[in-house]
Amino acid sequence: MAKSAQKFTDLIVWQKAHAFVLSIYRLSSSFPKTEIYGLTSQLRRAAVSVPANIAEGFKKRSSAEKVRYMNIAQGSLEECRYYLILSKDLGYADTDRLYGQLDESGKLLAGYVNAIKK
Repeated sequence: MAKSAQKFTDLIVWQKAHAFVLSIYRLSSSFPKTEIYGLTSQLRRAAVSVPANIAEGFKKRSSAEKVRYMNIAQGSLEECRYYLILSKDLGYADTDRLYGQLDESGKLLAGYVNAIKK
């Protein structure tokens, strides 16, 4: 039997989401300087929101509260999906390699939500 997580950093879903954030920071560091307060900031903020909400929800007492924070994280992941599309369409970066990380985080998050609900 797997031991339950003692802290949010023990969660694989958080670890994968954090790795996604690091990839987003590396990708967006090459965006035009004119985007520093625009797309770069928005993409990074949305990406950071994913593991941050997983972390915040981890210590919530009720299942409903936990699920609420995970749903916010799911919304932020979809926001990232749009910003990756926009980044590619603007010619700022090849974002295709990040979709695997984004999708993996999304699947793990959905699984975590289902486990909380049970």
